[in-house]
Amino acid sequence: MNRTEKQIEELLRPIVEGLGCEIWGVEYLSQGNHSKLRLYIDSADGVSIDDCEKVSRQVSDVLDVENLFTKGYTLEVSSPGMDRILFNAEQYESNVGATVDVRLNFPFEGKKRVVGLLAGVENAEAIVQVDGEEYVLPLDNVQRARIVPKFD
Repeated sequence: MNRTEKQIEELLRPIVEGLGCEIWGVEYLSQGNHSKLRLYIDSADGVSIDDCEKVSRQVSDVLDVENLFTKGYTLEVSSPGMDRILFNAEQYESNVGATVDVRLNFPFEGKKRVVGLLAGVENAEAIVQVDGEEYVLPLDNVQRARIVPKFD
């Protein structure tokens, strides 16, 4: 998460928590004159469309008052979904045992993509097992990691 995303998360966390949800993650995509802000929310009871609508209204008002964006932006509020993105070490830790699809910023042992079992997290590194091999991936090299949902 970059500095702008952290700043946005810190600003919005109390509002989202006041509405009975938590912020799962923030993505800010600067696209010239019009940017996109994606806010992923979660809750122990799951997230409904009504939750997203409530959070969207409140967050939009706060962002307008704070004047965080000098140009136009689109706000998207949604649940993280089954193929949720992992944003921080705690989320990796709570998903140990799941299959993950990890995209890297820089190749690690010749690979920029690793799909396998998330076996653990230690010292800001994700341990991913693929076909009997273990890959120790520094979290600061992860561009994006998603849970791979299982359908039985």
